[in-house]
Amino acid sequence: MAQHAITSEPVRTNIPARLDRLPWTRWHWLIVFALGITWILDGLEVTIVGAIADVLNDRATLNLSPGQIGLAASAYLAGAILGALFFGYLTDRLGRRRLFLLTLVLYLLATVATAFSWSFWSFAAFRFLTGAGIGGEYAAINSAIDELIPARVRGWVDLAINGSWWVGTLVGAVATLFLLNPKLVPVQVGWRLAFGLGAVIGLGVLLVRRFVPESPRWLMTHGKLDEAERVVRAIEEENRRDAGLRELPEAKGEITIRPRERVGFLEIARTMMRDHRQRSILGLILMASQAIMYNAIFFTYALVLKTFYHVPAGTVGKFLIPFAIGNILGPLSIGRLFDTLGRRVMITFTYAISGILLAITAYLFTQGTLTATTQTLAWTAIFFFASAGASSAYLTVSEIFPLETRAMAIAFFYAVGTALAIPAPGIFGAMVGTRSATTVALGYYVGAAFMLLAATVELLLGVDAERKSLEEVAKPLSAEVAPQPV
Repeated sequence: MAQHAITSEPVRTNIPARLDRLPWTRWHWLIVFALGITWILDGLEVTIVGAIADVLNDRATLNLSPGQIGLAASAYLAGAILGALFFGYLTDRLGRRRLFLLTLVLYLLATVATAFSWSFWSFAAFRFLTGAGIGGEYAAINSAIDELIPARVRGWVDLAINGSWWVGTLVGAVATLFLLNPKLVPVQVGWRLAFGLGAVIGLGVLLVRRFVPESPRWLMTHGKLDEAERVVRAIEEENRRDAGLRELPEAKGEITIRPRERVGFLEIARTMMRDHRQRSILGLILMASQAIMYNAIFFTYALVLKTFYHVPAGTVGKFLIPFAIGNILGPLSIGRLFDTLGRRVMITFTYAISGILLAITAYLFTQGTLTATTQTLAWTAIFFFASAGASSAYLTVSEIFPLETRAMAIAFFYAVGTALAIPAPGIFGAMVGTRSATTVALGYYVGAAFMLLAATVELLLGVDAERKSLEEVAKPLSAEVAPQPV
């Protein structure tokens, strides 16, 4: 068979089982770093925009109003939505690898362009394009990660990677302490250099990603069995060598598939809305709830600190650092429980506890008992759990739908959830502008209510996907018989 020959005949293969039984090695760390950097870049972007919100008000910069800053954040989210849908479809159609390279290039170009913005409209337009690149990354990257990582650790790895969003936040917070300090860098230059930081990191990752292979699972369902076998054999040999083993464990479990080159929109809709209706409701609620909570609070974090606690723009980064650390530690420290105690138990718990803590914080905020420090500590505690919960939403939608629709499912739920949250930054910015603690707290209560709703839905409709192969969790559309358990 030619190297890139395509077949449409039924084929029995053990490729999924061979990938799931691999020992954890240096090769997996390469995948985690090369693909997981997406969330670091997104966290860096959001942190920079949040931290420079006050700086962009300055006449020496873009002289933006709080409302315009909120609209620019909404433009970023709108771009992420459209980018996720467009590139998500292409990811299922053309492959994971091709798209995670393309979307990263778009992000790089748009981020560099943002640094050269000259007005509100140019800033908003470049933020839109940056969001499109990041949105496309979510679909391509989550698909590739889940299809390459062994089932026994998929939950923890996925949460840790999604939680790395806050590594970007931490880097951005530290960077802004220097770049937004007018004593070190002129105010009209520092915010532009901050965006350049993301471009430099992204360029380095682009070079590393060239060594990440296409998903063998995607290749096999698209009839490229010879190429899938070649990729898997190379992965197996590298893992065997890195683990110091003479032979790898036996791969148990096969699946018979009839490869197909594409899946139409009607079949995607039928699969999600009819065949997996309850799973679709679950994914929508989880994604929307965490998006509303995060977008409402974090996009205006700097404005809250300035307006109610009179924190200077140049020192906002100090308050972001502990907040970011808490968000990083959440998925890392309790992430393994999602693979042991299970998805349903841990997702329900993390959503519920973060919602309860946010409601308590909202009450204390209205009573005027919090300071900038205690407010930050409260948010740190809340998002320790919320970070794991939000990451589990991406994990859920990436593993509970058939392989052929995985990227589109991720894109759809990310897009719908984010679309519902688009007004949040602008509305919450306007709430902060009233300088009324009671008005701002209302936004906190709404976020808390959505998190508690999501916890209830997970308890009722959650899927027990822990330590199961993707094909066992959701039978591929191309499968002719149900896969044997791995």
